[in-house]
Amino acid sequence: MGLILRLIVAAGLAADAIVHWKFAPDMAYVQGGSIDGDLLFRIQAAVAGVAAVIILTYATRWSYALAFLVAGSAVGALVLYYYVDMGALGPMPDMYEPVWYLEKTVSLAGEGGAALAALVGFFTVGRGRRTEDDEFYEREPASSF
Repeated sequence: MGLILRLIVAAGLAADAIVHWKFAPDMAYVQGGSIDGDLLFRIQAAVAGVAAVIILTYATRWSYALAFLVAGSAVGALVLYYYVDMGALGPMPDMYEPVWYLEKTVSLAGEGGAALAALVGFFTVGRGRRTEDDEFYEREPASSF
C-alpha cells in the first residue's frame, strides 16, 4: 500500500509540474506584482517536481507533509483564482482566470489526488512496524508488591 500511495502522490505532483511548466510562458503577460507570472509557474513546477522525487525516494512523515503542502496549496490557488478576483497581492500578480479547460482539469485532478494520497500516507506511514522494544515499553509496569 505504501508504494501505491507514493506512486499516486508522485504522479499527481508530476501532472502539476508538467501543466505549470507548459503554461509558464503564457503567464508572462499577467499584470501586477513584482514576481512575474511565468516565474511563479516555473517555481511551482520545480517545487512539485522536487517534491515528487522526494516522495519516491523517502517514505517518511515529513516527505508526505511536504507533498501535501505543495499539492494542497496548488489546489487552493487554482480554485481560489478561478472563483475570486483577488487582484495583485503584494509581490504576487493577478492570477484570476475564470476560464476552465482540459489542462486545468488535469492539474486539479493531479494535485487533488496527490494531496489526498499524501494525507493518507502521512497518517499511515510507519504503522505496522513493531519491534520487541515497542512491545516491552508498552507493557504495564510490574507491581512493586
